[in-house]
Amino acid sequence: MRAYDVILKKRNGGKLTKEEIEFMVNGYVKGEIPDYQMAAFLMAIYFRHMDSEERAILTKVMADSGDKIDLSPIPGIKIDKHSTGGVGDKTTLVVGPIVASLGVPVAKMSGRALGHTGGTIDKLESIPGFRTSLSEEEFFQNVRKIGIAIVGQTANLVPADKKIYALRDATATVDEVSLIAASIMSKKLAGGADGFVLDVKVGSGAFMKTLDQAKELAEAMVDIAKSHGKKAVAVLTNMDVPLGKMIGNSLEVLEAIETLKCKGPDDFTELCLNISAWMCHLAEKGSFEECLKMSKEALESGAALNKFRELVKYQGGNPEVVDRPREILPMTDNIVEFKAKVEGYITDIDTEKIGIASNYLGAGRKTKEDTIDYRVGIEITKKIGDYVHPGDTIAKMYVSEKSEINDAVKLLEESYKISQEKPQVKPIILSIVK
Repeated sequence: MRAYDVILKKRNGGKLTKEEIEFMVNGYVKGEIPDYQMAAFLMAIYFRHMDSEERAILTKVMADSGDKIDLSPIPGIKIDKHSTGGVGDKTTLVVGPIVASLGVPVAKMSGRALGHTGGTIDKLESIPGFRTSLSEEEFFQNVRKIGIAIVGQTANLVPADKKIYALRDATATVDEVSLIAASIMSKKLAGGADGFVLDVKVGSGAFMKTLDQAKELAEAMVDIAKSHGKKAVAVLTNMDVPLGKMIGNSLEVLEAIETLKCKGPDDFTELCLNISAWMCHLAEKGSFEECLKMSKEALESGAALNKFRELVKYQGGNPEVVDRPREILPMTDNIVEFKAKVEGYITDIDTEKIGIASNYLGAGRKTKEDTIDYRVGIEITKKIGDYVHPGDTIAKMYVSEKSEINDAVKLLEESYKISQEKPQVKPIILSIVK
């Protein structure tokens, strides 16, 4: 078999066989197929796409390229969640404890982020002492004992995706549905869960800008999961505004703790309860409606908050962060307020620019080598539909001596639109794909 022939077949719109996909992916991982041929192969997929069968095969080949986690020693139905990424998305920090408190084991591997702010692992590491690198024995032991553990991904999990994604990033082939779906779902399959709840973000702060794009991706991922005998549901959620109020690592942990105390923002609380309910439903704890009621009770009773405290304690963090988050979390006292200049309704927020502004303050990485500043971030005090007067504080920037404040302010000025006409506020949950 020659790479040239496989590239030509896909370029001409042909359907690839399992052997051809294995030949290309495994050959590239082993270094037998050069970058220029793999780049041509990816571009052929970009323009000709893949059908559902090809996607399922590609995902499986990528998942099999490295380590795989066997969760069978953990009793119960294991349900994982995945978010396609958004500004202010700290959902795992609330959903994990809710679900674990209801008897659904949470054995979760999460990632870091090169984007606007840190990933789940970076956020957890803002808690003093919290360890995200556990031995496999300790990881399993924690899940069996307290029902939850959240760790960083192993270095050799889906190496095919790491190598292919780096090439996609350099060759303008990132935004193709089959490649996105295979990238996400290969890591999910390798993680060993029995089912997945996929939080697919839609809007200005998301990778998928329109509902139609997001539905296409959601359907592709759910289809891949089912083709491999896994349960799946996708929840399409609004990312035209930042999720909750806090953006930045310590700030997002603070907001997660407040939410676990039933004091969180309405949109974030609603999303967490719905994701939790779908996870419990897939774990056969009851109908979605019954699981939603159980999730609310887990919050209101304090069971979820206690589970978060256990998570922190068992992974080496200071559990007093639950009671005194503002004292224990690293947070700057240097706050710069961003104020409205005109009167009217906030009609639009460019959420992506808000995320980039937080990056300028130091809340994320510009390169892999950068160090995240846990202390900084942005608090959104006014959102779409709010009426403001000149001088009203729209956002607060938590800054450090290294923050590029002027660049952040410029982006905030570009982000907000204010007019006299009251806008229609979108719901947090836009659609469900099952």
